[in-house]
Amino acid sequence: MTQAALAPGGFDEFEMHQVLKRGCAAVGLDSSEARLLRGHTNAVIHLVKEHVVVKIARKGSRIDDVARTVRFVRWLMDAGFPTVSLHPVDQPVGVGQHALTFWEYLPQPSDPVPAAQLAKPLYSLHTLPASPEALPAHDNLAAIRRSLKSITCLSDEALAFLNGSTEQLESALHVVQFELPEGVIQGDPQHRNALHTASGGAVLCDWDTVAIGQPEWDLVTVEVHCRRFGHGSQHYEAFANTYGWDVTRWSGYQTLAAIRELRMITTNARKVSDAPTSLQEVERRVEGLRCHDRALRWNIL
Repeated sequence: MTQAALAPGGFDEFEMHQVLKRGCAAVGLDSSEARLLRGHTNAVIHLVKEHVVVKIARKGSRIDDVARTVRFVRWLMDAGFPTVSLHPVDQPVGVGQHALTFWEYLPQPSDPVPAAQLAKPLYSLHTLPASPEALPAHDNLAAIRRSLKSITCLSDEALAFLNGSTEQLESALHVVQFELPEGVIQGDPQHRNALHTASGGAVLCDWDTVAIGQPEWDLVTVEVHCRRFGHGSQHYEAFANTYGWDVTRWSGYQTLAAIRELRMITTNARKVSDAPTSLQEVERRVEGLRCHDRALRWNIL
């Protein structure tokens, strides 16, 4: 298996290869030429001979949750929604403690999908009728607390700061008044969770975090990614203009943006044991929060 770059994520390369081989054999796909595209959370692998992408969920991912995601995406496909398509095989496939899913491969240029092209798919998602799947409720604070309990790489002082910030933000969230109707949200919309299409458009991908929640969470996530990862204010402004609603002009923006950033930091801190080289960046982000530096540019992990 060739590897695009070092992509830590808790996967042992030999085990990953064996899981891939067994999973592909179960659905009649050739895994002899495979290329690792991403491996930070799930292993995302391109089967070069098949023009298929295989996604191997981390150990501990519930196959029932993965199956729910597959059913949800099939519903999106039937509705003509702009999503990356599932490969037409019976899935997910369970191999040991891993669940595998199979997707259409879309060749990608070097540049990620611009924020403006996320706007129409997200608006369509937020205004969909009720999903036939019983989706989980979106809860950033619960995810932050789960991560905080697992973090071993940070000092006691840093952990106390992060825990204190979580408590303060929970109190602030209680008084936030949402403006948009609750509905289906993607949960982590960003430039790398969308794909270019051959026609020049874009489709959403990576549905692991799909949930029922407030669209404001999706919109603030796009803004945070534009601001923190160097895409620039013009990218976000183009997104907001296309979507038709600017989350930064809403009274709850500061609270949601702070919660979203805290979740991103604590998630990466929890994964440092699998990616030791990320520790310096995690510590730099924590220090940026302590200094209230909202303009600090983050490096992608």
